[in-house]
Amino acid sequence: MQRRMAGTGAIIMLLAVALGAFGAHVLEPIIADSMDTYKTGVQYHMIHGLGMILAALAAGLWGDSRKLRWSARLFLIGIILFSGSLYLLAVTGWKWLGPITPLGGVSFIAGWLMLALSAWEQSSAQISK
Repeated sequence: MQRRMAGTGAIIMLLAVALGAFGAHVLEPIIADSMDTYKTGVQYHMIHGLGMILAALAAGLWGDSRKLRWSARLFLIGIILFSGSLYLLAVTGWKWLGPITPLGGVSFIAGWLMLALSAWEQSSAQISK
């Protein structure tokens, strides 16, 4: 599971870099007014792609757990909802996407919570040994 999680995180990072470069070199003259929105999408995309890789590394160190798997899944869901909605909003101007973005933010928060809970469980297990 850790290898698949890490591989998916690496592909997510590849896409973040590609979308960032595409935005900077192709889209910027077209969506100049929405470029900050697009850049925010790329920034959160990258951070949470790294979060997926971090969850995979933690699973390799601490052992696979449901919390770590959910952490990675929630990061991916957040990238799709948060970053994806910002990309589409910036490119298309579709304002109806606005309410979707916070759902991605909640997914990010839940993913970090799952990672923290897993770390605390690992810490507690080490203390009780």
